[in-house]
Amino acid sequence: MSADRVPMTKSGLDRLKENLKRLRSVEKPKIVLAIEEARAHGDLSENAEYHAAKERQGHIEAEIRRTEDALARADVIDVSKLSGDKVVFGATVELEESESGTKVVYRIVGEFEADIKKGRLSVTSPIARAMIGREVGDLVKVQAPGGVREYEIADVRFVEESDSNSA
Repeated sequence: MSADRVPMTKSGLDRLKENLKRLRSVEKPKIVLAIEEARAHGDLSENAEYHAAKERQGHIEAEIRRTEDALARADVIDVSKLSGDKVVFGATVELEESESGTKVVYRIVGEFEADIKKGRLSVTSPIARAMIGREVGDLVKVQAPGGVREYEIADVRFVEESDSNSA
C-alpha cells in the first residue's frame, strides 16, 4: 500500500476506529470459535464449515490490516474550521437537478468513509470530482448510467457530522 495520506473527516476516523475495535474484539474471537467447532467435527479435508470459517478468518484479517493502514495514514480534516461557498473536501453540498428540480445532499468524504446510502460521497467519485472547486450557483455535469445529468450547486455547508445525523 502506498504511503500517501488518506483524507478523512473526524467522524470518519471515529467510525474506522469503532470498526477496528469491533473486528478485533467481536468478529475475530467469533471466527476463532467457529474454526474450533468445525475442527471438532473431524476430517478437515471434507469439512465445508471449517473451510468457510478459515476463508472468513482471512477476510477479517485483511479488513483489520486495511483499516489499520487507513488509520495510520489518516489525514484528519477539521470540517468545523472550513468555510466559504466553494466545494472542498468535507463540504456538505446541496444539489438541485436542473431537469427535475429534485434536490439531493451529499457530504464529500474520504474513500474509507464513503456510504452513498447515508449521503457520504467519496472525494474520488465522478460527481465529487465534478463539484470540487465549484461554488454556489455553478452548474456541474455528471456522467450517470442514464446519460449526462446537470446539477446546480444550491448550497455549501461545513458541519462536522455526528453518527446520529447523516448529512
